[in-house]
Amino acid sequence: MTKSELVEQLAEKNTWLTRKDSEMIVNLVFDSISDALKRGEKVEIRGFGSFTVRERGAREARNPKSGDVVKIPAKKTPFFKTGKELRERVNTKEE
Repeated sequence: MTKSELVEQLAEKNTWLTRKDSEMIVNLVFDSISDALKRGEKVEIRGFGSFTVRERGAREARNPKSGDVVKIPAKKTPFFKTGKELRERVNTKEE
């Protein structure tokens, strides 16, 4: 599912929301999660999962084409851990 499909589905399921309103809500949620992660905060959505930021240390790697050593600087990366309820929903067999 893409972001635009999510917006469309939200607009379809809620007749009182326009597509523009749905898009604004989806953008607001994503922006809020991004801003919290930027500040180093953990974002937890019960029943869905949690977002955190992990630090990746600096390291050396090799360019596969030339074999030269390349230094990769330390960086922060977002990490998502699924919640128990989401894992269970994904793994249930529908009959």
